[in-house]
Amino acid sequence: MKKNFIPTINISSILKNGFETPKSLKTIKKIKKACVDIGFFQVTGHGVSQKKIRNVCNVGNKFFNLTEENKKKLSPKKWNIKNTNVYRGYFPSDVNGKEGLDIGDLKVTKNYAKKIKNQYIEYLGLNKSIDKKSIKILSDYFDQIFNLGDSLFKSIIKLYNKDIDSSNKVFSRLKTLSTLRFNYYPNQTKPVEFSKQDKVALGCETHVDSGIFTILYQDRKGGLQVQNRKNKKWYDVPFNKKALVVNTGRALEFLTRGKFKATNHRVLWNKKERMSIPFFFEPSYDFKMSKSFLNHANSKNDGLIYEKFLNQSLKKFIEYQR
Repeated sequence: MKKNFIPTINISSILKNGFETPKSLKTIKKIKKACVDIGFFQVTGHGVSQKKIRNVCNVGNKFFNLTEENKKKLSPKKWNIKNTNVYRGYFPSDVNGKEGLDIGDLKVTKNYAKKIKNQYIEYLGLNKSIDKKSIKILSDYFDQIFNLGDSLFKSIIKLYNKDIDSSNKVFSRLKTLSTLRFNYYPNQTKPVEFSKQDKVALGCETHVDSGIFTILYQDRKGGLQVQNRKNKKWYDVPFNKKALVVNTGRALEFLTRGKFKATNHRVLWNKKERMSIPFFFEPSYDFKMSKSFLNHANSKNDGLIYEKFLNQSLKKFIEYQR
């Protein structure tokens, strides 16, 4: 197995010096190559301290150690009839072998969600199960990873010789459908499924993601694998405590007219408990997904709105069949 199949890219030059310096342009070319060839890469120099990552992991572990009753205070209506949320919240492990907690933009207030009346913009009321200090940790982490995703997307915009500020048309806080998710894999007694391709036991099904990028923290236990598009073989994504894992999604594939393809990935079945923290970096619900957005300076931007694009993508995930 090739140990370096998943490239590691230091992106500190972009974050510190912008997108125009020779070093930054060299970094952007590395990002392009990783997206086009593999669809996965790891980033170092991302500016998220290991302390902040440890803190957010502690919040996740603390939540999943709560009683089922306390966790279900955040569940969507399907699992807690008292709640009004449908999209965000906690789902139990009997859904697809893992527990999960989906958190939207923490800047969204109860009044804003009520006013905007969008199916994906929900106020979760985290304080029903999570203490104030932990909510602050979650909010800070969401902000930092969102900004990291924005910098990565601006790198893509730069490749197309467009004004990087056009990113503001795609991502607007309060309207973004970006999701901070905690995946907790308990001591699974049996696999979720066996791969149809190579019969390997899986803890999470083979899939591609819906958004622009997914930015992931995976713990030391690992288990994430990515498929080589050419030979269809599977490769481990190695744990690197200094790195975050980035992969391309269907929305980026759409906007780049198939150049940056969404890539199949999966999680191996592991009897030991583990947790991963993906951040699904996704456009505003009302952004119009036009294939001319990146390719023409004066785009009419008259495509399918992202809310409908996402709605179609989520149908294949059992945890979103609500």
